[in-house]
Amino acid sequence: MTGQLAFVESPVQLLNVLEWAHTQAPDRAPGAAPAPGASAPDEPVGTSAAASRTTDALTPGAAPAPTPGATHATPAPTPAAAPASAPALTVVVLSPTDPMSRGQLRRMAQLARDEGFTVHWQEARGGRGALVRTLRQLAPPLRRAERVIIGDPFSRYVQLLLSLFSPRHLTVVDDGTATMEFAAQLGRGERLVRWHRKGSLGPRELVLAPVTSLARRRLAPARGRTVEIFTSLPVEAPAGIEVTENSYAWTRSRFGPPLLTGGADLVGTSLVETGVVDADHYARVVAELARAHGATRYFAHRRESAEKLHRIAVETGLQVVRPDLPLELIARRGPIGRTVVSFPSTVVHTLPLALAGTGVKVAVIEVAPEWLRATASPRAQGFLSGVAGTAAHEVDRLTARVTGATGATGAAGTA
Repeated sequence: MTGQLAFVESPVQLLNVLEWAHTQAPDRAPGAAPAPGASAPDEPVGTSAAASRTTDALTPGAAPAPTPGATHATPAPTPAAAPASAPALTVVVLSPTDPMSRGQLRRMAQLARDEGFTVHWQEARGGRGALVRTLRQLAPPLRRAERVIIGDPFSRYVQLLLSLFSPRHLTVVDDGTATMEFAAQLGRGERLVRWHRKGSLGPRELVLAPVTSLARRRLAPARGRTVEIFTSLPVEAPAGIEVTENSYAWTRSRFGPPLLTGGADLVGTSLVETGVVDADHYARVVAELARAHGATRYFAHRRESAEKLHRIAVETGLQVVRPDLPLELIARRGPIGRTVVSFPSTVVHTLPLALAGTGVKVAVIEVAPEWLRATASPRAQGFLSGVAGTAAHEVDRLTARVTGATGATGAAGTA
């Protein structure tokens, strides 16, 4: 395994690795011949390749159980033009434990295989001894890799790998709006901390501080090392880092254009699950948005809890949809509402690109300070405001106002 090695831990990361690879060979068609040594779908890296290549990555029982009142959506790719030579890219999936993420990752892994890329599924969190076993298996290909592509520079797994091996060329692809915070922290020379986390160091962070410090240095350009950020987000990268625009050209070439419905769709967020937004306030806002925009469907974030989604379905009458793939692919394939309303998240930056020319209008609802929990990070309000405020100029901004003693909310357009 040589050439280019990508480490992904989420479906969005893998989607953006495919987008990056498309910029290297834009005329590549699905079904191109796999790289030499391509493995069976769930074969760990470092083992021998199977004699025949399995074409179905959906292992029986691997798909997550459906949420009550929820439906699933899986788009099919659109055939493309003639094949072109492909970069030697191997994708290593450092599998998470979350069932929804695992299900989406398996489907994304099959799309990557359909593109002709080698995909290794690594049970990196598979119980006792998984960390040591994974590092031992990844060490040889890491030493040989000319370029390493990562999706989450805040990941403890990725930071540990970077502290052990220093690639000559490093590419960081989006895993949500955290890319904006990563670029800003790197430019200021700060330690890498996710925006929704408290600033104080706990016992675990203290133990890992040397690893994080070394990884941060290796995420910065230096003599003999180049760093690229491949992003659809507005980032202020430090000097010496190349920023390459992600226009979602691969998504547009493989999917759609979508069939448009007459109503609106809402896009959910995991702000409640990450401890940022109050659950009751969130539920009231969703209900008001549904009424104000005539929404019929609620596309759930993969980390939203089943309990919260059941409450939304019961209290609002919305059809809760658990997408089987990242929303950019679901929306591009359709059907999708003529208006898509989202809380501050990556999709207010990515959907206008993926849906360019389709007539779909994207709107972002700004998070008011009174929505936040007392335990939320002090940086939360500023970060969320920045995500909404830097959305593309064609994205409508909506503000919520609290009315009455019950805390009911109303939405008003500001764009």
